[in-house]
Amino acid sequence: ANVVLLSLPDSAFVTGTVSDESGAFALKTNRDNLLLRISSIGYATIYNKVEKPDLGTIQLLPDAQLLGEVVVKGDLPKVRLKGDAMVTNVAGTILEKAGTGNDLLDRIPGVSANDGTVNVFGSGNAVIYINGRKMRNSSELDQLSSDNVKSVEVVRNPGARYEASVKAVIRIITKKAQGEGFGFNNRFYTSYQYDWNVLDQFNFNYRKGGFDLGGMLFGVNQKFEDNKTIIQRTYLDKVWEQASGFNSPYHSQTLSAMLSLNYQFNENHSIGARYDFDRRPKNLQHISMETSVTRDENEYERSQSTGMSDYTDTRHLLNMYYNGCAGDWSLDFNADGMWTESKNPQYTDELLTPAGGVQTEQSVTTLALTENRLYAAKLIAEHPLWSGNLSVGTEYTYSSQMSRYTNKEGILEDNHNDIKENAVSAFAEYAYSFGNLQARAGVRYEHLKSDYYEDGVKSAEQSRVYDNVFPSVSLAFPIGKVQTQLTYSGNIKRPDYYDLRSGISYVNRYSYESGNPYLEPAIEHVVSLNMSYGWLYLNVNYIHGKDVEIQYSRAYSEENPAVSLLTHINAPEIDKLNATFTLSPSVGIWSPQLTLMFNQQWFRVDTPEGRRNFNNPVGVFQWDNTFAFPKGFQFNLDMMVSTRGDEETIKYMKPYGALNCSLYKSFFSGCLSFQLKANDLLNTAQPECTLYSGNRTIWVDAESRRSIALTVRYKFNATKSKYKGTGAGQEQRSRM
Repeated sequence: ANVVLLSLPDSAFVTGTVSDESGAFALKTNRDNLLLRISSIGYATIYNKVEKPDLGTIQLLPDAQLLGEVVVKGDLPKVRLKGDAMVTNVAGTILEKAGTGNDLLDRIPGVSANDGTVNVFGSGNAVIYINGRKMRNSSELDQLSSDNVKSVEVVRNPGARYEASVKAVIRIITKKAQGEGFGFNNRFYTSYQYDWNVLDQFNFNYRKGGFDLGGMLFGVNQKFEDNKTIIQRTYLDKVWEQASGFNSPYHSQTLSAMLSLNYQFNENHSIGARYDFDRRPKNLQHISMETSVTRDENEYERSQSTGMSDYTDTRHLLNMYYNGCAGDWSLDFNADGMWTESKNPQYTDELLTPAGGVQTEQSVTTLALTENRLYAAKLIAEHPLWSGNLSVGTEYTYSSQMSRYTNKEGILEDNHNDIKENAVSAFAEYAYSFGNLQARAGVRYEHLKSDYYEDGVKSAEQSRVYDNVFPSVSLAFPIGKVQTQLTYSGNIKRPDYYDLRSGISYVNRYSYESGNPYLEPAIEHVVSLNMSYGWLYLNVNYIHGKDVEIQYSRAYSEENPAVSLLTHINAPEIDKLNATFTLSPSVGIWSPQLTLMFNQQWFRVDTPEGRRNFNNPVGVFQWDNTFAFPKGFQFNLDMMVSTRGDEETIKYMKPYGALNCSLYKSFFSGCLSFQLKANDLLNTAQPECTLYSGNRTIWVDAESRRSIALTVRYKFNATKSKYKGTGAGQEQRSRM
């Protein structure tokens, strides 16, 4: 409270002070006949005549005044640079009504989001953080409503605090939760493409004081089809061609549940635990493929394959965290455990009809079993140092995968693989400001010991030890009114466990598929330039990669060179230049956003005509249009076009794109909302492409089909959980 001594009778100022945290105050004066005035916002001001030195306890009474509506308006640019990120404001903009978190991210410049898979143009798949906690399940984006989001930060070139495998980070910051008690948020979703799909998700939260209990129940029944035409040519002394029509309907069912408990003692200390359960009891896939085989354009054989698989899996994930302060140090500790099991029985029945020959029949039955285990712990500490900020951290992860593959007919070899890995990492990062220049520098060290076992016997050749150091630097500075950021970082892409498998999957008698246990990690060096001015934004990345992992089709054996094995290999080197330019003005009720993207690579690829440069650039044009009509209606019309060009070993043969639209309406102050969407109205969203692999080419033309979807969301006293766990062992977990 403000405490002032006034002289009487003229009320002239004598001396004053402010009371401390306990309400105590002291004033010194040698005058008499004084008046004490005490005031504080929200309380009635009191005047007391000073009659003795000890005034005792003085109580202020609340002074509540009912104010009329107050509107505070700000004109921050939609996209701006802040620290290491490109920040897009959501609160108070047209983006609040985008729909789900997935819909919102799909409208962020240079970002595409589809069913929880989020890609940053030029960088790759992004790791998502919601209020500092890593997103563990793609459904979290769907359970997040865009009107609860304050801002979205896109980091295209992450620094040392993130795992070296992370190429892009998206941080979602939600609005501060208000209120206590019980609240829930229910979302019902239905769509039609090949058949009807139904999803329901119920989120609940109970908050009282520092205690917070949150949970989620999720169920989905989905039907989908993967239909395509595939032509594979093998150039030997004769040209072999397989022309296949592939039809594969899916029927998938998924159940998920989450429960989180956390307690915030005060602003400096909180603890919590979270358990996630996912179960896929059904993922039935029927496969039908008809293939015509020719040799030098002469009919050689016809085959018809029918089959099915039913992939089922179960996942348990436990996270515990502590978030707090010790003096000037801020601490963030996380411990994770993950246990998964999967089972995939497959059956294929193949009818073979040689030209002028007798029809024969062959059956192939396989069973794949996989078990994953992961235990991880991570500690990050931050401390002010020399007018800057120092961040240090360490992480340990133990992970294992057991895979068993059997074929009862003996056509393919049985395979038993085990991978056990111990990973240790540490980082240090320092941030400092020199006037208008904000500098950040860091270094990350990662040690990985990988032991590979075949049939219980350790394979020394396939077991590896890696020690890597990755520096990072970021400079942010203004050039006039243009915000500018220049960054460098090194990163690594370790092969997924599935890509390291040695088991072989049967497609048909001419096509097999396998992993490659000899794959090396890919190393990349990335330099990034970001510039922002008003509603204009520019990003330019240059990437130099070594040992990049690519898909490759080679001969299955010397005895059968016409039979192909689709696998993965390391390419020596690749260079890429990509740029994103976004314009996002507002014109009355119309909020357009035009994003122009350019990708150029320098890469040499083995083709049937010899080694060739695959340097043709790819351009992407995305134009999103939002119209805010009266009565709370919002209409979106969005279109995207991608040109032909080259991407690694793939040639996109012709342009492709999509035209989408949606209508949104909310009721009862946003408690009830409806969104109707229509996607791929012109059936043009799937590209036609050719994969080049030495003396083989694979041409693929996937089917496009429009879809419609309706989302109904109802929320009551919905409050976001205060859970602050960020998770540990993310890199190893993603490889599983």
